[in-house]
Amino acid sequence: ACPFDALKMGDDGLPKVDQEKCTGCGTCEKVCPKNIIRLTSVTRRIMREYTEDECVTPCQRACPAGIDIREYIRLIKIGENEKALQVIKERNPFPSVIGRICPAPCEFECRRQFVDSPVAINDLKRFVADLEMETGKRVLPYSAPATGKQVAVVGGGVEGLSAAFFAARLGHAPTIFETTSLLGGLLRVAIPEDRLPQEILDWDIQGILAMGVHVKTSSRAGRDFTVPGLLKEGFESVFIASGGWDDRVARGDMDDIVTLFPGGYLLIDLLRTEAGKANAISCGRNVVIAGGGTMVPQAVMLCRQMGAESVTVLSRKLPENSSFNDEVLDRIKKNKASVIYNTGITKVYGEDDQLTHIEYTELDTGVKHILNTDTIFMASGRFPELVFVPSESIDQEGEPAPGLGSDLPVRWEGVEIYKEPANRRELGLLSSGDVISGYSAAVKAINGGRKAAASVHDLMYGIPLKYAANPITKQSVLQGVNHLEGVDVLPRNIMPAAGIRQMGKDSMSKGFSSETAVDEANRCLKCGLVCYERTRVLEEADQDR
Repeated sequence: ACPFDALKMGDDGLPKVDQEKCTGCGTCEKVCPKNIIRLTSVTRRIMREYTEDECVTPCQRACPAGIDIREYIRLIKIGENEKALQVIKERNPFPSVIGRICPAPCEFECRRQFVDSPVAINDLKRFVADLEMETGKRVLPYSAPATGKQVAVVGGGVEGLSAAFFAARLGHAPTIFETTSLLGGLLRVAIPEDRLPQEILDWDIQGILAMGVHVKTSSRAGRDFTVPGLLKEGFESVFIASGGWDDRVARGDMDDIVTLFPGGYLLIDLLRTEAGKANAISCGRNVVIAGGGTMVPQAVMLCRQMGAESVTVLSRKLPENSSFNDEVLDRIKKNKASVIYNTGITKVYGEDDQLTHIEYTELDTGVKHILNTDTIFMASGRFPELVFVPSESIDQEGEPAPGLGSDLPVRWEGVEIYKEPANRRELGLLSSGDVISGYSAAVKAINGGRKAAASVHDLMYGIPLKYAANPITKQSVLQGVNHLEGVDVLPRNIMPAAGIRQMGKDSMSKGFSSETAVDEANRCLKCGLVCYERTRVLEEADQDR
């Protein structure tokens, strides 16, 4: 089937590729009846979600970052530790950090538990990451060719650093804008030193910067830069990864009113302000409140006191399921505000430093509406994960306005990043699948950064955000295993506790030795290994015969 004569069958009955002739057209992948042939690239590996058509191991399905766990354990078993780390960094730019603090959901799904104990998957990750740090020889994952496109990331926590890392691997030139003087977000301040030493965090961050990521610290949105200003400077997209309210508490910014894009605020900042005070929010004429529950009447009243002429409350719920009882609705109506149910905000639009419109979508019909908006308040503990790109604006009748030249005001739009596969049918901000406070684990924030980079990539090239057919989710019906036979009992290797002299650094444990790591890797059952895959061990055995 190959139109370039790049594919032949080998003596072992497996396809062999002439890489000099292969153009990556995909013909062979499409015609293969057994799904044996798969094309891959840096871009594909970053953008992809796993599907029900693939043989994905239970540990990999459980990993929020989607790391190919079976493969890196196989490489550790045969002594290819650098290659093992490269596999990990395909999906995780923080291997040293995650190797110490990950809750390891992968191990809860390890089938080894049906015999004795799960494989020490996370400890093996730490083993190869520590080797890199000990040798000082940086292992970097592959990157796509440079695109010449600049990407701005607002926020230097785990999600922002991960978004920049994956954007760099996609070939773009990312710059992180961080409010504080140090990168790392909550990892820097919320985890005890004996569990996550600062030098460990710094090592992983330096590895991210080594991918070509630029940083501007002590840069606050609204004071040192604005989203429209960055777009005007030449950044082709801006991604917001500002973290949640807990980040603001950690750095003492609770009393500061924060806006990361023009006209966008958290509802908590409105409720904490007072009309007529110097720090009061300027609402403008048209205000939208997204969500809010029983605090909406107070928010509506404050907006009216600050001069708002029109206040619209958007609720994702149906009237009978909303938190607005009769008393709450009466208070809202007394302040001449309207409530629109069963809707989700799908885009925000603006011109220069002014929010002008939002787009909301009816969740049952998919019908879209444009609403004049000067200010929007989000009833969440963090700003939504939005990607801002230059765009055609919307005129007063809701139709696209003509594009503007570079010497005229910047028109922009903010689009949410694509949802997790399990929530792919949901529309709009603040849905059940969105992060509305903070990520429950750093490894989940890493995957959020990857999804953001993929969304940025598609939006910059004008590609609609797509979902893979039949993605694997927790609701997927897959063939399972509930017991094992013929497997010898091999006790799990436990990392030794650190001695008294090491209590100031990684005092929780010392990590595996090379021998122990290989011994633990041999406990892996190689789930998902199918007939047409040949491991290096088998190939070496063939050569010895």
